[in-house]
Amino acid sequence: MKREELSDLILSFARVLYINGDSTHQTLEASQRVCNCLGFRATLFPHWGQLEIQSEDSNGKVLSAIGAAPTGVNMDRVASTLRVADDLCNGRLAPVDAVNEINRLAEAPAAPAWMFTLAAALGAVALAVIFGVRHMAATALIFGSAAAGAILRRSLERYSTNILLQPFSAAFVAGIVGALAVRYALSSSLRLVAVSPCMVLVPGPHFLNGMLDLIRGHMTLGLARLTYALLVVVAISTGLLLGLALFGVSLPVDPASRPVPLWHDLIAAGVAVACYSIFFSMPLHMLPWPVAVGAAAHALRWVVLTRVEAGAATGAFVACLLVGVVIAPVARRWHAPFAAMGFASVVSMMPGVFMFRTASGLVQLANNSQRTWELTGATLADGSIAILVILAMSLGLIIPKLILDYVRPDPPSLSFRRR
Repeated sequence: MKREELSDLILSFARVLYINGDSTHQTLEASQRVCNCLGFRATLFPHWGQLEIQSEDSNGKVLSAIGAAPTGVNMDRVASTLRVADDLCNGRLAPVDAVNEINRLAEAPAAPAWMFTLAAALGAVALAVIFGVRHMAATALIFGSAAAGAILRRSLERYSTNILLQPFSAAFVAGIVGALAVRYALSSSLRLVAVSPCMVLVPGPHFLNGMLDLIRGHMTLGLARLTYALLVVVAISTGLLLGLALFGVSLPVDPASRPVPLWHDLIAAGVAVACYSIFFSMPLHMLPWPVAVGAAAHALRWVVLTRVEAGAATGAFVACLLVGVVIAPVARRWHAPFAAMGFASVVSMMPGVFMFRTASGLVQLANNSQRTWELTGATLADGSIAILVILAMSLGLIIPKLILDYVRPDPPSLSFRRR
């Protein structure tokens, strides 16, 4: 193959990994391996929205680029693309055939709409059970609201490429349903009818990939990933609060959850993990790992919170540390995106409720001429808990991954240059 064709092959390969949830480090490592197999000298430059590759031979240096925004998560595409790399390096696949296979995988469909909708509905119900939902009427409303939001998201996907429109619209529907539930006395002060369908929209893998980039020194890209994740949370919060405000309902700063029995917590966590795995198009043979590990981690968190009486951040750190220890080698073995598999295992610990309550508290403070110290303190507390839990979750998941990469490194990565 000519140099231009080899550059296109590497760019297409890296793009599938990059835009479907793989970390920057793993994308660079896998791309370097393919370059080494092909005897191709190149340097990859990942940016937000674009991948560039600089190739070099006796005729000089050539820079090529391809558009690539890392906003999606599709574990099946990542795993299948890495298998193509294995076949290419082991001589079972010719470079020309590899190009065709990678192009096919780039267009591979995500989970069917009916499965995506069912997973969104069941996932929202499972999270509501973890946070203490008690009545069947509220549970039914949560199921219907989350299902409607999933259908709306898939429908909007056909007409708009705006990355914030889908979560905003689904949260807006959840806010309207939640407000009607309050009006007709079908929701408690926890407002789980409103917030549970929104919790399944929180972009956890992008938070984790952003933290991974920052820890590994990819500062610009890490900040870009975190900014994107925060913008999605803002879009969700805005849609939720607008939907509630249409009927004069607000999100109170009461306790975020009620205590639940361990067996409720365990089963609901397993269901939530399975649903998020479907969101991320996880291959079925991988599914038992995050479900089993996620349920065990949630049980450990329950013990830390209820028996040891530690804080939310400590419970999240201990549970995520367990997940990281197990999932890091499993993700490497199955060629799966670590951030997606790790987040699917700990989805129910993501402090989405605290984020939404923080946003609601800020809005109330802005609109209330008689600001109270109670409201201010509760808003600051919710925001602090959300930040600490996200940091604790990120460190708990990432530390085992970094140790594994240090003890058993992959082939040397492509140099990452700041431009």
